[in-house]
Amino acid sequence: MRRAAATLAALTALAAASGCASGTVRLPAPSPAPEARDVCRDLVERLPDTLFEQPRAELDPATPYAAAWGDPPIALRCGVARPAALAPDSELMVVEEVAWLPEPPGEPTLYTAVGREVYVEMTLPASYGAPAQGLVRVSELIAEEVPALPSGEL
Repeated sequence: MRRAAATLAALTALAAASGCASGTVRLPAPSPAPEARDVCRDLVERLPDTLFEQPRAELDPATPYAAAWGDPPIALRCGVARPAALAPDSELMVVEEVAWLPEPPGEPTLYTAVGREVYVEMTLPASYGAPAQGLVRVSELIAEEVPALPSGEL
């Protein structure tokens, strides 16, 4: 829960700061492990130019491991740490064969893809409505680019 709160606070701050330059979003850059860098770079390169009909934004700082769209920003970060809230009994949602941990429970805005060799985090502000549209497209790419862990591993 602390991780979700910290991430949400950081992304709320980035939403406030996103007006620093037209189309530029401040986003904490992830630091994927060396063995995850190529996977993350390939995933981010394949992400769509628009999501929820929002154009892709420039990032500050620039990083090949993250992407953002729109205002308020929808953000994706690849190579993040394992979510502290992830437990064997966590309620997960599965979209296109990718399991997502939604946080906080009840009204999630932070979704972390789990059960993959690399954790991918996506922040979807509630103002965009149901997350399905964004999660479906991103899940398809994660399923193609990020190898799954053996069955039962998160």
